[in-house]
Amino acid sequence: MLDMIPYFQNHGIMKTPSALAALNALSHESRLAAFRRLIRAGTGGLTVGELREHLDIPPATLSAHLNVLRAAALVRDERQGRAIRVRANFLQMNALVAYLTENCCDGLASCTPAVACDPRARATSRGAIFR
Repeated sequence: MLDMIPYFQNHGIMKTPSALAALNALSHESRLAAFRRLIRAGTGGLTVGELREHLDIPPATLSAHLNVLRAAALVRDERQGRAIRVRANFLQMNALVAYLTENCCDGLASCTPAVACDPRARATSRGAIFR
């Protein structure tokens, strides 16, 4: 199933330093909560204000946490007028999962790692428009 997503056909796509940066970024409760909320939001993401309301943390604190997630390439943002829209980087998330499960069960056929997240499938199944 993973080889159906072209990103996973290239083995070893994530290197150890990138994996460590991503794991470090997710090792804080607020950053993990922010990332999980952005995953739930799907490809549309959330504005920083919307994300702050969901997490109920001060703006400066959220900004610092988002900077750590950005540095690990786990989130991307885009300015939309006066607002900044933040989106989870699903490719980086899937690469991290693939990195962690690359040698799952030492290659036994009976062991199958988790399926990669494809936010396009979810958006399409709901009839949403994917940009």
